[in-house]
Order: sequence, then C-alpha cells, then structure tokens
Amino acid sequence: MSLRPQGTRGKCSGAGGWRLECSTPMERSPGQGPEEGERRLEPDPRTPHSSQEPSPYDESEVHDSFQQLIQEQSWRAAQEGLELQQRARQAAGRSRGAIISQYYNRTVQLRRRSSRPLLGNLVRSARPSLRMYDLELDPRAQEEEEKQSLLVRELQSLAVAQRDHMLRGMPLSLAEKRSLREKSRTPRGKWRGQRGHGSIFSCCGWLRYACVLTLHSLGLALLSSLQALTPWRYALKRIGGQFGSSVLSYFLFLKTLLAFNALLLLLLLAFMVGPQAAFPPALPGPVPVCTGLELLTGAGCFTHTVMYYGHYSNATLNQPCAGPLEGGRCSPGAGSLPYNMPLAYLFTVGVGFFITCITLVYSMAHSFGESYRVGSTSGIHAITVFCSWDYKVTQKRASRLQQDNIRTRLKELLAEWQLRQSPRSVCRRLRQAAALGLTWLLCLGTALGCAVAVHVFSEFMIQSLEAAGKEAALLVLPLVVGLLNLGAPYLCRILAALEPHDSPVLEVYVAICRNLILKLAILGTLCYHWLGRRVGVLRGQCWEDFVGQELYRFLVMDFILMLLDTLFGELVWRIISEKKLKRRRKPEFDIARNVLELIYGQTLTWLGVLFSPLLPAVQIIKLLLVFYIKKASLLANCQAPRRPWLASHMSTVFLTLLCFPAFLGTAVFLCYAVWHVKPSGICGPFRTLDTMYEAGRVWVRHLEAGGPRVSWLPWVHQYLVENTFFVFLVSALLLAVIYLNIQVVRGQRKVICLLKEQISNEGEDKIFLINKLHSIYERKEREERSRVRTGQAAIPPTLLTDERDA
Repeated sequence: MSLRPQGTRGKCSGAGGWRLECSTPMERSPGQGPEEGERRLEPDPRTPHSSQEPSPYDESEVHDSFQQLIQEQSWRAAQEGLELQQRARQAAGRSRGAIISQYYNRTVQLRRRSSRPLLGNLVRSARPSLRMYDLELDPRAQEEEEKQSLLVRELQSLAVAQRDHMLRGMPLSLAEKRSLREKSRTPRGKWRGQRGHGSIFSCCGWLRYACVLTLHSLGLALLSSLQALTPWRYALKRIGGQFGSSVLSYFLFLKTLLAFNALLLLLLLAFMVGPQAAFPPALPGPVPVCTGLELLTGAGCFTHTVMYYGHYSNATLNQPCAGPLEGGRCSPGAGSLPYNMPLAYLFTVGVGFFITCITLVYSMAHSFGESYRVGSTSGIHAITVFCSWDYKVTQKRASRLQQDNIRTRLKELLAEWQLRQSPRSVCRRLRQAAALGLTWLLCLGTALGCAVAVHVFSEFMIQSLEAAGKEAALLVLPLVVGLLNLGAPYLCRILAALEPHDSPVLEVYVAICRNLILKLAILGTLCYHWLGRRVGVLRGQCWEDFVGQELYRFLVMDFILMLLDTLFGELVWRIISEKKLKRRRKPEFDIARNVLELIYGQTLTWLGVLFSPLLPAVQIIKLLLVFYIKKASLLANCQAPRRPWLASHMSTVFLTLLCFPAFLGTAVFLCYAVWHVKPSGICGPFRTLDTMYEAGRVWVRHLEAGGPRVSWLPWVHQYLVENTFFVFLVSALLLAVIYLNIQVVRGQRKVICLLKEQISNEGEDKIFLINKLHSIYERKEREERSRVRTGQAAIPPTLLTDERDA
C-alpha cells in the first residue's frame, strides 16, 4: 500500500480530498487474491484541498481509511499464515535442504522486483499519522520476512556444523548469512530451559563446534610458532639477501647434512649405544687416565667406551657371563634378555644406511623437481619486481633484509640474461677448449700425485709405528692428508685462472669436479690402507678400534684445518687488503672448496659408523660449529660474488654428489668389510665369527631350532636379506625412480615447448587475420569514397543550384 496522486487506474471510494486507488486485475501482485487489488490513497483534484496541506478533519478521515486498510491487511496476513502452516505441514515429509533451497530461490525472485514506492511525495503533516502504525507497507517485504523466520526455525533445529554448512552453500551475501547465523543461534538460557534429546544434541554440537574452532586456532598458532623456531631461519634469510642464492646453497646443504646425521644417530642410540650402555661389559684391564690429548687422537680413555667397536659384547644383554667362556664366547645365564647384540649391531647399521639411502634419494628427487621446475621463465623479471614484496613486513630490519634479497635476485637474473645474450666466436671457443684441456691435465696430475703421496706416507707410518710408540705420532698421517686436501684446491684454483669462463656457474661446476676427483683419489687410497694393510699388520689386535680412531682423527684434523683456513685465508687476507693494499675488495666465498669439505667430512662419518657408532654425534657437533664460524667469517670477511649468478640447481648437484660418489662408495666399502674381512678375535660383537655377516646366519639357525612359530623369520632372512637379488632389485628400483623423474620432467618440458609454439602460432594467425580485416575495411572505405565522388561528379551543377534554391 502506498500514497500517490490520482492517476488513470481504477478508483475506489475515499474521503477528504483523498481517494483510494484500486489496481486492476492485470496489475495485481502475485500474493493477492483474484478480487483484491492494491489500494492507494490519492488526492482528489476536484476538492478544494487538493493543492493545499490537508486539515485535521481531512487527516482524521485519512486515518479512518487507513483503519479499514489495516483490518484488510490483518485478514490477509491471517490467510497467509494459514497458508504457511499448510505449506509447513506439507513440507514435513520433505527434506530440509529442499525447504531452504525454495526459500532462497523465492528470495532471489523477490529481490529482482522493484522496491516499494517512497513516501517522499507526502506532505510532512501526514507522516506522523503513518508512523503511528507499526506496519510494513510493502507486502512483498513482509512475505520475505515470514519466509526468513521459517528458515531461521529450520536452521535452529539443525546441528551447528550442519547449519554452518547449509549457510555456506546459500547464494546470499555475507551480511545476510551473518544475520541468519545470529538469528538462528540459540541463547544459553534457552538451552538450559529446554528438555529432551534435541536440546542435548544441539548443546553437544555447539560444544563440538567450539572445540573444533579452538583446536584449529591453536594449531595455526602452533604452526606459526614452529615456523618461527626453524633453526637458522633469520640467518639464512640474511645470507641469501646479502650474498645471493649461490652462497646460500652451501648453508642449506650443511643443514641437510645435519638432518641426515641426526636421523642416523637416533637409530644408533636407540638400538646399539643405549642397550650396551645399560648393560656394560667387563673391562679387560685398568681404565687409562685421560690426559686431554684424547680429544685429538680419539685413543686413551676413549678406547674402552661405547664410542668404538671393541667395547660391544657378543652375547645377550642381561648380565655378565653366567658360566665360563666357551671358545671365547660368553654363555648367558637363565632368563636372559633375548637381545642379541651382534645381530642388533649388524642390523642397526644396515637399516640406518638403508633409511639414509631412501631419504637421500627422496631429497634428491624432490630437489630435482624444485630446481628443474618446468614452465615459462620469460616473465620472471616482472614477477620479481612486482610480486616479490611481502606487505606483512612491518619492522625496519625485516624490510631492509627483504630489499637486499630482491636486489640480489634481480642482479642474478640480469646476469643470467646477459650471459645468454652474449655471442662467442669460433676462435674464442677454440682458445677456451685448449686452455681447459691443459688445466684439466694439470689438475688430474695433481690429484694423482696427492694419492701417491698419501700411499707412500701411509706405508712409512706402518713401518715406523712400533718404533715411534707415541700417541702423538698417530696425528701425522691425518695432518699430511689434511694439508694435501687444503693446498691442492688452491693450486687447482690458480690453474683455473688460465681458462676464461663466461659463465660463473660453469666455473663452479668445473671446480667441484676437480676437487671431487682429488677427494676420491685420497679416500680410495686410505680405504685400501685401512682394509688392505692395517688388517694384516694388526692381526691379533683390535684393528676395528684402530680404524675407528683413525677416522675420528681425520675428522677432527679436517675441522682444525678448516678453522685455520678460515682464519688465514679470509680474515688475514681481508686485513691485508684493507690496511696494506688500501683496497675495499674482500675475498669471495669459495663455494666449490667449502662444499667438497662438507662432502669429505660426511664421507668419513659414513665410513666410520661401523667402527665408531658415535661418530655421527662428532659430525653433528662439527657441523654446528662450522655453520656459526662460516657465517661469522662470511659476514665479516667476504663480499658478494662480483659476477652474480642464479644457483637454481646447486642443491640438486650437491645432493647428487653426496649420493653417488660419497654414499655409494661408502656402501661398497662397508659391504666389503661385512662380507669378506675377518673380524678381530679379541674384541667386538663378531669376535668368534669368520665374517660379520655370519651373525645373521647364526641367528637363523637359532630360529630354526626355536619351533614353528618363528619359522617365517628364517625364510625372510634367506630370501630378502641373504639373497643378493633383493638388494639388486631395490637398487634397480631406486635408479628407476630417479630415471622416471628425469624423463617425466623432460616430457613436461617438451609438452610445454609445443604449447608455447602453438600459442605463438595462434598469435601470429590472429595478427594475420586482423591485418586482413583492416585491409578489407580500408578497401571498402576507398570504394565508398570513390562512389561518392563519382556520384557527385555525375550530378549537373544546375541541379545542385536548384536544390539549394528549393
């Protein structure tokens, strides 16, 4: 119902200068009956008060007319209420989702209709009389409110989770959804007063919803705190921002090595070191006094501890021997703990290496997928410029760090782009190939000379070991090997200055290959020295302890020489450059040499796990100290690379070198020691066996005599452990996974190249069609212009003057 001036529609009776306008049947709204139209009050132009403000007498008549309309509106509301009740009864058997969908469909339809007319045309004296009645003048809004109340009642009968799920699926605005959620939320007092199963279920649903929200917020807070507690998070960001991704890759690789050693150490502590420390064996003699030199040599008071192979017993770990020794083997007493130490020693080392292999292969495949990610990199400059800034950063320190990171990233991208654009002539390529071949010959000769020197000196140490008889003499061979590992890379670096490299990435890769050949030659000579010469010379002694101590000394000496190289190679050179030479040029961080030092130390750790189970703990301490020392030296003594380059594949290259030359060589060394070398007869868990691998066969024989309950374990050992086909099958599967990952990436690259060609061809086709259309339009315009000109020329001038006169 609305008030409006008199129009041309059907009229109804009125009073006091106002007339009730009744709409025709064609103009009735959908909610009205067949004989009921929309009534409006309109001023009567025939009355004298039609153009003036209505008097109180006229206003009272208007009120009487409104009273009549109010009664009719109430009757219609009652009729609609009965209709809603009938609809509710009819919808009792229907699903709630159908009712809700019907509601918001009707809501959308009502929104599309025009809103009710405004009362702005009414005079001010008539407005108070309209506001005295709490009525909605638009019946469509009232119908919408009734539908909304019905929906609210339906939502209140649902559980909290179902209610939220239903509200999310409705095509309503956020304000309307929020209003419906507030209206459908049952107050606590009402819940307390309600009785029955429905109230209990609603209360339980509300509690469950509150618990889920609390746990979700707690989980998000915990994840953010864990991300903030990531080790060296800010330090790595700072290094990447100031020195680029090439230097950052070294520290990320160090962090990866730390995770590998921690995983291996947990297994060794849980199944080897811990049980043996809980049941210590009887010592063969008095404990030596610690003098402090054991921290360098690893001998002395460290010999008869869980750190070395000789301390571990060859029986079950329950108590000391219950009877006399039977052929050198301890006989356990009654009620012994069924924890066979030789078997635990062998299987723990084997399972630890197997898990390390799986983790290493997975890390390499994951890094390969991240670094060799397929896709277009043509717009990476624009992405770096416009999409790299994090607007959540508010602190000055973090914003400055982010600026440095973006600037370094842009330098690397521009340097890579310039390298691709620079042409190379044929003569220049020939000169580079000749210099490269000469440098490679010199570097290979250096590596061969270092290997020969290590072999000669190791033979000299074997002959003069008994003559020396001093513990400090054991440090001579590790010192000589450490000096060769330290000086030979500098010689190769000087030789590399003879060959000009256009790409700094290629220069780093070549240096890594040369240093790797050097390390492999030295380590190969040492492995022959340990398993070929020391086993024969130390026959009748515990040669496993000597090999473990030797590897410990090599690891410690490598760390000491690394500290000296950091001190004199970076700090002293920076002081000389700034104080004496008056230059601001600092030394650059040698990525190739430092990375190969990490791989060399990790290889020593894996070689010594069988002979010194706590060697991964020593490696973890070393890596932690190396990180902080290298970080401090890098920030204080080094500068960013003069030729910045993008190290997108460095992590993959480092993990590949760690997997195939280092880990694979270590696995071959340990397999040879387990399968073919005879253990010592006076120490260790395998003292009475011909080989370490025979401990598994002894265990299988005990299981076969144990009964049918454990008959499946000998079968597992025979076909899955002892059979070499299973080992080759697992190795083949790992290699197949790596090969498939490489082929998948190559296939994706080919597909993307084809798609790029199709896109470029489609663009060229569009340009060709657009040019054709332009040519056609231009030709048509020229034809029309020529026709107009010819038509004007064909008309005589006299006709033109006559038309103008007319």
